[in-house]
Amino acid sequence: MPQTPPETPFADLDAFVDLSRTTSLALSPDGTRLVVVTAVPDRTRTRYVSALWEVDPAGERPARRLTRSAKGEQNPVFAADGSLLFTSARPDPDAEAADDAPAALWWMPAGGGEAEVLATRPGGVTGVVAAREAPRVVLTSPTLPGAGADPADGSAAERRAARKDAKVTAVLHEGYPIRFWDHDLGPEQIRAFVLDLPGAPAPRAALRDLTPTPGRALDQQETDLSADGSVLVTTWLVPERRGSQRRTLVAVDTATGERRVLADEGEGGGDFLEPAVSPDGTRVAAVLETRSTPHRAPRRRVVVLPLDRAGDVVEVAPEWDLWGAGPRWSPDSSALFVTADERGAAPVFRLDVATGEVRRLTGDRAAHSDLQVSPDGRWVYALRSTVDSPPAPVRIDATATDAEPVALPAPAQPPAPAGTLTEVETTATDGTPLRAWLVLPEGAGPERPAPLLLWIHGGPLHSWNSWSWRWNPWLMAARGYAVLLPDPRLSTGYGQEFVQRGWGAWGREPYTDLMELTDAALTRDDVDAGRTACMGGSFGGYMANWVAGHTDRFRAIVTHASLWALDQFGPTTDDAYYWTREMTAEMAAANDPSAHADAITTPVLVIHGDEDYRVPIGEGLRLWWDLVSRWDGPPEELPHKFLLYPDENHWILAPQHAKLWYETVLAFLATHVHGEEFRTPELLR
Repeated sequence: MPQTPPETPFADLDAFVDLSRTTSLALSPDGTRLVVVTAVPDRTRTRYVSALWEVDPAGERPARRLTRSAKGEQNPVFAADGSLLFTSARPDPDAEAADDAPAALWWMPAGGGEAEVLATRPGGVTGVVAAREAPRVVLTSPTLPGAGADPADGSAAERRAARKDAKVTAVLHEGYPIRFWDHDLGPEQIRAFVLDLPGAPAPRAALRDLTPTPGRALDQQETDLSADGSVLVTTWLVPERRGSQRRTLVAVDTATGERRVLADEGEGGGDFLEPAVSPDGTRVAAVLETRSTPHRAPRRRVVVLPLDRAGDVVEVAPEWDLWGAGPRWSPDSSALFVTADERGAAPVFRLDVATGEVRRLTGDRAAHSDLQVSPDGRWVYALRSTVDSPPAPVRIDATATDAEPVALPAPAQPPAPAGTLTEVETTATDGTPLRAWLVLPEGAGPERPAPLLLWIHGGPLHSWNSWSWRWNPWLMAARGYAVLLPDPRLSTGYGQEFVQRGWGAWGREPYTDLMELTDAALTRDDVDAGRTACMGGSFGGYMANWVAGHTDRFRAIVTHASLWALDQFGPTTDDAYYWTREMTAEMAAANDPSAHADAITTPVLVIHGDEDYRVPIGEGLRLWWDLVSRWDGPPEELPHKFLLYPDENHWILAPQHAKLWYETVLAFLATHVHGEEFRTPELLR
């Protein structure tokens, strides 16, 4: 196989794991400071540790590191006075050290200096939002029912200790859901607490409980605080009959704790997401996701509603056929800046609230996130990534159209891609335009065509439009593979009808789109049509399973955290009420990969984490049995393999486990695509 020169980190899995990873972006109220979070492996190379770095918004000074600890720092937020707040489980120098201490809220003065603990909670601090013009902060924390706001009263800590000492982990549930992605819910409930920031030096701040009896209402909450700190706007989960729930918007008075409903679609209605309070304190922007049905896909709309009363939810750009996300207000409260998936990218758009006019600010084929607007409205800062470049901070002209973002000095230089990126386009049999990204390895050409790896994205409401550390095609390109990254029906960024045509029909248009894009890629003379493989994770794993049962054109299939038996998956996933809106018994039967197990002849590598609650381990176990029980040859010649992670979830997050993931996948592909003997990774022998 052609190999990429050793100077690229993609040729060495250890070098890839060591690359710095940037997430999150925070801008100070005066617009002079940007802070990002970066993560690298710790000295044991078994976990990632994060740190805060300051980036110059003007792009003149190099990035400088602000924090350093073995526990890492997260959730940076600037307070109104320019001081920096963040969460960390680092040791508190003024308290007795504890290795398992939860994350506390830390405060770093605006002028620099040592950080100090501002607030602690027995369950830790999981999130923080600060007012832009007042010394007020709201934090969230998992809290045992009945516990007080003051952690010094000891009740919550004593009850936690009693459970721990008795080795009791059981939870008595009285509603649904009981799990979320990778963790069990309860007995703790997420509560919101308000504190008023003291001056420097910062003593421990007194907390006031805004939500003493929330139940499960604040699970996965998304919040914003008015500029003057007087009103917290948050999503609020409301249980419905038959195990369902909906997400409403509520306003909480931070002085009294009084709560009032701002927006509620009612029983069977849609969900409000990502609230943002306007700078003038009069309105709230949000994303409204309509309720799907077995025959109608959801739609996401950017809406605006008044802050002082319920009702009057108005869609900002009703004719816009993309899904806006992450709304941020302009300083004069006249416009919203959002991102939206669009044909393999995620540009930044400006929506005029009064007229609904939509203007695309960025003209490059990149994905943007974490938007931050300068106080003068001149700039939008964002994290920018592409399929071939990891997230990095950029500055965007808020008055421009289709402009090129300006890169800012980042904590680390991006790695050079191990090949080239191009596109494949074709037309489906029903006339629908289709496209995909194609990653080509160095040296691929007519004289040395590269084997093709079809890599299917998850979601399914998703798009291959940005960098991925977990599903990184450049590691495959560094070993000579061409990687096809298709956006079939159900993908976002191609209009509502594109999603609708795949809704409830997973085995039809999404599957045929994948095959047609694969056929289009294989017409290229730099791709080897005789050596192909297919892989995917989550919904992409579902599609890989479906592919395995419907064609033998691929030499190998890799399926990670995949849906296999839809009648089993629907009721056992952590989010069953969502999936039943699309997955009727008829839909599940018509699109069930397990019904086609007898047709599978392609070698399959199954990968699953035992702590995956979104796609429970039962899917992987049943798939594995269905493969093994149908193998009638000598047991030692079984072509399938199962890589099981007892302590990983939907994603494989630990550095050493991610490395083994790629080692195993590459060994399996080498065996079946190139005919090499399978080489078990050293630590799996």
